[in-house]
Amino acid sequence: MADIEIGNEALDLTVTTTGGSIWRFLSRSGGVEMPLFREPQQGPERAALKSGCFPLVPFGNRVRDNRFSFEGRELSLEPNMDWDKHYLHGDGWTGEWRLASHAKGEIVLCLGHRGTGTPYAYDAQQRFTLAGPTLTTTLSVTNRGEFALPFGLGWHPYFPLTKETTLKAAACSYWEEDSSWLPTVEHPVAGDFDFSQPRGLPRRWVNTVFEDWDGGAKIDWPENGISLAIDADPLFSRYLVFVSDPAFDAGYDYDFFCFEPMSHSADGHNMPSRGGLVRLAPGESLTGSVRYTCHRP
Repeated sequence: MADIEIGNEALDLTVTTTGGSIWRFLSRSGGVEMPLFREPQQGPERAALKSGCFPLVPFGNRVRDNRFSFEGRELSLEPNMDWDKHYLHGDGWTGEWRLASHAKGEIVLCLGHRGTGTPYAYDAQQRFTLAGPTLTTTLSVTNRGEFALPFGLGWHPYFPLTKETTLKAAACSYWEEDSSWLPTVEHPVAGDFDFSQPRGLPRRWVNTVFEDWDGGAKIDWPENGISLAIDADPLFSRYLVFVSDPAFDAGYDYDFFCFEPMSHSADGHNMPSRGGLVRLAPGESLTGSVRYTCHRP
């Protein structure tokens, strides 16, 4: 485990090799520090689920029954969490990444995965770059297996949730989920799931993929006089909103939410169109970037 830091006049970033996670991301403009991703717990422990953001690679979310068919092969996955029956969010968030380079304003981490329990073998890289008030995160994956597979990318950032927090992120539809946290029925956005204009987050369980996102979003914290603009590459045409619940997460006090840029739908492996997953033959790569720009009045 190692923590790596970069910063400038506007932002501070701490990345940890454990899980390839962003441990801390702060605005520091005007001499006032404000967490842009949730503040992690204090102490030496590093765990992705306690971080500010972690990568989703070689895909995010779950696959129904941990099984899928692809180009004549029947493939299976093994659970990677003791509290979930699914292989969840890939391996990047559970792996130990290697520091490839650390320069002024930039950190590059690498991961090689050749594990058991999954048909995926791949190399992944994350690049974190600060330029003025903007953090650019770039994630890439290269298929190192012996046959083609569907790949996807994403991130799982946690944002502070205050009484006045609003989210704006236009989408066309969202997925209802079942008791296994997997999509069932697609609905047009409506009501408190319509983020085409700034809207507060529901104070109830939400774990929903939104489709046909244009890659633009904005989070406002009015009482703190700060906002964060999100600009994602076209690859990221979906996002997932997660708001936990005290019945699921003891001690949760509606103090954070997740807005997860994703290249694909949950359980895209079992959708007729693969839900945005990209076929990578051996040696082929997939890359995408998301930019986070902090604004103060």
